[in-house]
Amino acid sequence: MPLRRAQPGAPPGRGRPRAAPGPPRSPAAAAPGPPRSPAAARLLPPLLPLLLLVGARPGAQATSVKKHSLNPNGSLWDMDYEGLLHSKKTLPGTVGSYKPSSLFRSSSLLSHQGRSLPSQNLGQKPQEKQLSCDMLLKLSRYILMDTFGPSLAWNLFRFYNCDREVNLPKIRISPLKVAQQKVKPFLLRRVLQLLRNMGVLSDAQQSKAFSLLKKQMLKPRKTPLKPEVEQSGPCPEAAPHLAPWRPGSDTRRAAVVGRGAALRLESSAAFHSLVIRDGGRLVFADRPHGPPITLRARYVLIHDGGELHIGSERCPYGSRATISLYGRAAEGAAVEGFGQKFVGVGRGGVLELHGRRPRSWTLLDKTLHPGGLRHGPYSSEKRWGSRGLNLRILDAGTARVLAAGRFDTHLRPGECRRLRAFLALQAPGRVVAAAVGDSAARSLTLETRLLLRDRLGSGYIARLGYRQPWALVGILGGDQLSTAEDKREYHGNGTTGLAVAQRDFLTYDGTRFTVTAFSGWIKGVPHNGFKVEVSKGIILHLVDEVTSWLPGDRIVVASTDYSMHQAEEFNLLPCPECKSNQVKIDGSPLYRHIGEVIDGVDMRAEVGLLTRNILIQGEMEDSCYGQNQCQFFSFDTFGGHIKILRNFSSVHMSGVELKNMGQQILGSYPVHFHLAEDVDERGGYERPTYLDNLAIHHCFSRCVAIHGTHGLLVKDTIGYDTLGHCFFLEDGTEQRNTFYHNLGLLTRSGTILPSDRNEAMCLAIRSHVYGNYVPVPSTDCMAVSTFWIANPNNNLIENAAAGAQDVGIWYIFHRVPTGQSEGQYPEGQAEHTPLGVFYNNRVHSNFKAGLFIGKGVKTTRASAEDPREYLTVDNARFRPHQDADPEKPRVPAVIDGLIAFKNNDHGAWARGGDIIFRNSGFSDNGIGLTLASDGTFPTDEGSSLEVTRSIFVGESSNFGSQGGQNSYWGKGANGEYRTLPRNKTFPIRGFQIYDGPVRMAKCTFKKFTPTVDRYSSAIGFFMKNSWQISPQNNVSQILMEKSVGLKVFFGRSGQWFGNNDNDGDKMSIFHDLDGSVTGYPDTFVGRADNYLLRHPGCLTVPRWNAVMSTGKFAQLYIQARRPENLTLSIARAAYHSHPLRLQGVNRGAPYQQYQPVVMLEQDYIIQWDGRAPEDIILYPINFNRGDWLRVALCYPREAVFQVVADIYRRRTGTVHSVKHYLAAPSRASALNSTGERLFYFDRASGYLFVHLQAHEARRGHSYCSQQGCERIKIMAHMHPGDSWSCAPNPFPQRPAAAQRPVSQHPAGPCRACGAPQLAITSTPSVKYIRIQIQSLHRADTQNHLTSAFIKINDTVFLFNSRGIFFVVLDACSGAVVSRRHFDTVTGENAASAITDYVQTFIKERSLVLVCSRDIADVAGSSEMSVFTRLGSAKPIVFHKEEGHSLCVCFSGSFAMLGYKGQAKPSWIKVLNHAGYQKAASLQHYIPLELKEYQCPANADESLKFAFSENHLEHISAEPAG
Repeated sequence: MPLRRAQPGAPPGRGRPRAAPGPPRSPAAAAPGPPRSPAAARLLPPLLPLLLLVGARPGAQATSVKKHSLNPNGSLWDMDYEGLLHSKKTLPGTVGSYKPSSLFRSSSLLSHQGRSLPSQNLGQKPQEKQLSCDMLLKLSRYILMDTFGPSLAWNLFRFYNCDREVNLPKIRISPLKVAQQKVKPFLLRRVLQLLRNMGVLSDAQQSKAFSLLKKQMLKPRKTPLKPEVEQSGPCPEAAPHLAPWRPGSDTRRAAVVGRGAALRLESSAAFHSLVIRDGGRLVFADRPHGPPITLRARYVLIHDGGELHIGSERCPYGSRATISLYGRAAEGAAVEGFGQKFVGVGRGGVLELHGRRPRSWTLLDKTLHPGGLRHGPYSSEKRWGSRGLNLRILDAGTARVLAAGRFDTHLRPGECRRLRAFLALQAPGRVVAAAVGDSAARSLTLETRLLLRDRLGSGYIARLGYRQPWALVGILGGDQLSTAEDKREYHGNGTTGLAVAQRDFLTYDGTRFTVTAFSGWIKGVPHNGFKVEVSKGIILHLVDEVTSWLPGDRIVVASTDYSMHQAEEFNLLPCPECKSNQVKIDGSPLYRHIGEVIDGVDMRAEVGLLTRNILIQGEMEDSCYGQNQCQFFSFDTFGGHIKILRNFSSVHMSGVELKNMGQQILGSYPVHFHLAEDVDERGGYERPTYLDNLAIHHCFSRCVAIHGTHGLLVKDTIGYDTLGHCFFLEDGTEQRNTFYHNLGLLTRSGTILPSDRNEAMCLAIRSHVYGNYVPVPSTDCMAVSTFWIANPNNNLIENAAAGAQDVGIWYIFHRVPTGQSEGQYPEGQAEHTPLGVFYNNRVHSNFKAGLFIGKGVKTTRASAEDPREYLTVDNARFRPHQDADPEKPRVPAVIDGLIAFKNNDHGAWARGGDIIFRNSGFSDNGIGLTLASDGTFPTDEGSSLEVTRSIFVGESSNFGSQGGQNSYWGKGANGEYRTLPRNKTFPIRGFQIYDGPVRMAKCTFKKFTPTVDRYSSAIGFFMKNSWQISPQNNVSQILMEKSVGLKVFFGRSGQWFGNNDNDGDKMSIFHDLDGSVTGYPDTFVGRADNYLLRHPGCLTVPRWNAVMSTGKFAQLYIQARRPENLTLSIARAAYHSHPLRLQGVNRGAPYQQYQPVVMLEQDYIIQWDGRAPEDIILYPINFNRGDWLRVALCYPREAVFQVVADIYRRRTGTVHSVKHYLAAPSRASALNSTGERLFYFDRASGYLFVHLQAHEARRGHSYCSQQGCERIKIMAHMHPGDSWSCAPNPFPQRPAAAQRPVSQHPAGPCRACGAPQLAITSTPSVKYIRIQIQSLHRADTQNHLTSAFIKINDTVFLFNSRGIFFVVLDACSGAVVSRRHFDTVTGENAASAITDYVQTFIKERSLVLVCSRDIADVAGSSEMSVFTRLGSAKPIVFHKEEGHSLCVCFSGSFAMLGYKGQAKPSWIKVLNHAGYQKAASLQHYIPLELKEYQCPANADESLKFAFSENHLEHISAEPAG
């Protein structure tokens, strides 16, 4: 395929980099042929379906290379896919102009997890069988995209992979249309076969299509395929024309690599500056076994055909290379357009940096506890005040300290008795640690010494002397061989040194830990203490293979709590015992980092690699200096930066680490694309520009800044511990950029923009405000975000925003382009632009919100009219429309697959319309999700927001950790202490309704239970809300699990709610369509004191502060002028003694507005707290044709009226269909007429009566009809002194009209309610089952708890007999395959029966669930090694009951999640509790069909047990054999 030329008008150098003059290149490099861009192609295909192109999620790049023994220099990168396609056309509907051929010349097309590799000559029939499944899948995606458009391809292949089908939609595809594609016939045939196997190929015309392809395959080939010639030649540093360069160190030298120079840098060098220009070429030598190369300079500038290469796409750099930028601020002259301390790429420049590409980041697969131990490390050190024997008792299976005691056996004789009693309570087999404090010998009796000798296995205690240091670690009931013991002699000189006893143990989960006891005298002061800590490094279990992570590398583990400051860094240690998904760290974690799915939401911590073998860094001073904002920062913030200007020739960076980069100066960022315009094929670049696998950390101004640049791919990049917005779009014009699988965490505040600043910075930096204006931090500033997306037409796919000072991902809207992009689009375009792809992103540990959609920036300079600074946070609404044209239909913005947890304020906030959240999980947020409308009537024509197929959790089992700037620690709903959002008293809400209309369907709520400190409700409302509330808000198919203690709450006066008396507070309402929340279908739920909603058939729910009502409801929008500051009183005639008083929302505006929710076909009375306004407009909002109200308005009796009806067109501001009302002769004639427009003024009562009715049809969520907004305008002429007092009720007295009683038709069971997914995870294609195991011990049964149970999804197995119970599931399908009960109390040979069952009857690839019930107190011990076959790291120690030598009875409780098979999954758990401990209980979400299970291909077909319905099963004493 011929080389594609640069587009007309493209600057020189675009397309292929211009070759430097000089010696001729090698034949391979000079030969003509298509451009070789394996890495670029490799980066793009995984994104293509999500970008409306082609491809599948990557995940096996490293695995594939390892599996086939290929390396980046080998043939994997040379595979030819050019022959796959005959067509040269571009893909339709794409955001760029990617060629199909380049898309398929990709390593990610080759193989996935070891599948077969295709041959280079795919046209030969014998090789046809070798076509890989993944490659065929990608080809199918491309063909469907080209034939039927992006929507079908996206819907069909979204979750489909080569292993199985997942919820394929009901789609039928024409085979003849597919067969007409210009693709090789044999490949088309394979595609059709795949589609047929998927069940989506239409039956009609299949035979004809296959016959047509067969004929084409039999046609003789006219010309053989020519072998493709390499374009890029050998690795850059191996090019023969490069001259060796060893320039040495001279910081005064301004080095230039210019025309005719092609140099290989072979040793470290230092310059004042380095300029590469005029075709000059500099390549770093790659010597993996040689010394690292460091280039130091104040700046490096590449332009006008200059090229800098470190490695290449095909030959990643294998050595270590560093570019170190030095210099202080204001030291030396700045370079125009670039500044100081930079790597700059100007017009025609080439920057190619390609280091090793290790896995950038992954997720924890097993929870990392503080200190690496489930119950944390333990440390205790005493000096004076601990005289006697100090003891600690530990559980050998968990390293938990169970008991502690101090016994003054020196001065108090009675302490020996207490010591013996203490030891008698401890079970044999426990770990014991002992240490003398001061002295313990004088009153230590012989009897006690002998007991200690026998129970502790001590060889020294019998001769323990005065003030003699002694320490011991051993096993209770063990002998001296199981004991570590040490002593020192006391000589009276005040220093003995320390007696240290130390011994290692193993927990049930395989963690090796060390118990240390010490005792001694130092300078006359006694010392003693204990330590429990992990031995020789902590091993992390990760989701993905990380063999590319090396000893000495540095990683960061993200916080999984409310504070981002719980992120922790560690160095990696050598770990020969580690599996491919494990690493060992050198430190001890301070906080808990979750590594599992909890309560259905994926809370696994991100783990990122910070080390790369190419490093670009700024050299820093020890502290802040000069004009570097030192009032806010104690450290130097003048780092290096990389700046790329438009018309560069080629820029690609992969496998690069950036450290100490960025400056607190506008435009100086770690990586900055500055006004570069289109940087993909649309801009004439054969190889679209990308940043891949960068580690940007400890930087001083952003991470990646994209300014006036479009089509950039940012992939697998980490931004950690940075100042200001991290991944940053600047002016609002930036579009078509893709952020794929990036991780940002610990995003701190900066000073550059108002939105970067924290409160202190906001108040202090006032140089750009007008006059003496003092900024308001909460509204002007405090918006720093990890992803700052200034234009919605960008793609966010599988990213993680794991901790920002304010927001994780913020979609912000520029009403007009700002900065240097001013004038590039018309006003309001960004707000109307449809959203790009948002798929499978994670946001957590952010202070303000995980995801925020809404608001904008101030686009005018500070002035007297608006003194706020330019780019201050401002108001905006997101209202996407087709082609960004508000006259065209709305285009819903779809947020698909958001995971939001442990965000202090909001999981997500979205304002606008239409916006749809689906397949999302919200847990442990102050407020899970708030949906706020586009605007308020009449400025908003009516839009909707929706959340569906999602899970909401109030207080999960992720209890968090104290410290790390977590502010609140208090009791949760279950009585256990936990971290809390916002405040101990903050009212937690899952789904918050602001105004509406909003819809919620098929959602599940868990664990919303109030406490004595705070309210916690599944559904709540915006507090202190003066805004409108729509009765169109509705919910359906909602599942409230039993753990929800408060389904709905309308607030009460008090803290947080204030007086709970604002207009929106009073009008709060939603519609329960099917009764899944209230228990009664077609029920409206409003606040209890709102009598506008009531009728005699209503039900009051005091706990909710709510009333449940039936009927038809809409809104009455009332505008009032002259005056605009009145309080409106509105009452239903049937409840005229219970009026609702509304303040209005527009205090100080030209008109006031009120918007009560009203029951239709009723009589209403409107009064004011002063003389009625002169102008009143009544709009029937959300009225359907024929809906009506009768309204009486109070006026002075001398008033004269003009009443007009018209239809108002909101967008044009024009009216039509003007009709004048006539005065009616009577009230009855005015109120009962539906044809003639009449009003009646009763001068005796002072009431004006009008009949308000909708005459036009309304559609969808529009407030008004399709013709416009119908309204009645009432203009009253009144004299200043007119009296305006009116009677309470001008309507005839009659009881409230009968409505259907709420309780007449209770809702039945809803089997389809709730989210269809058990869990919302970052791997949506992985199936999970939910396991709960609850054992009981004797104390539980004495408290009348009778049944232990094992729960699998919604199926419960109850165990009422004493003993141990097994339930076994197939690990591939989740089917229950076996259940067994063992009576360990009265049954004989129970131990051998259990052993036989596990070894013989439980098959490989089995999940094994074990629980126990009511086993008697025992003495003695026994251990069962058979549990090691199920994943326990050591035998389980049970305690025998005396007199039952064959009995495996014990006093406590036991629970286990085990696995029988070749693998040892990270989810294996063992709990073996003593009788005085809480009964063993486990909850876990276990993944099915993991690769390590080695499931057969037809695993899905073996599913035999249905978990879709609730199921309860009592398991009796099923004999063991």
